[in-house]
Amino acid sequence: MTASLPPCPKCSSEYTYEMNALMVCPECAHEWVPAAAGADDAGASGDRVVKDAVGNVLNDGDTVTVVKALKVKGSPSGIKAGTKVRNIRLVDGVDGHDIDCKIDGFGAMQLKSSVVKKA
Repeated sequence: MTASLPPCPKCSSEYTYEMNALMVCPECAHEWVPAAAGADDAGASGDRVVKDAVGNVLNDGDTVTVVKALKVKGSPSGIKAGTKVRNIRLVDGVDGHDIDCKIDGFGAMQLKSSVVKKA
């Protein structure tokens, strides 16, 4: 092995090994995704990083633009591409919906960060 594996984030054991996409600690049986462990180290203040469709980092209160037309249940028209959404809030939503916002004409809804671009 040429690359050294990271120690276990739970018990600091150095005897970790890879199992498919996971890292496993044989001493405490903790399993984790190596990329997620790096993200936890970078965001030690408790903030998680949410990026838009082109890779810009989003923050609470930002203004974003919808980059593709979205269908909305119960609405005959939907949300058109180019619609500006002001004052977004980042949340841990369901099924990848990580932006909570209010859109003029539609009201409160959640969006995926992959369909918006920072304005």
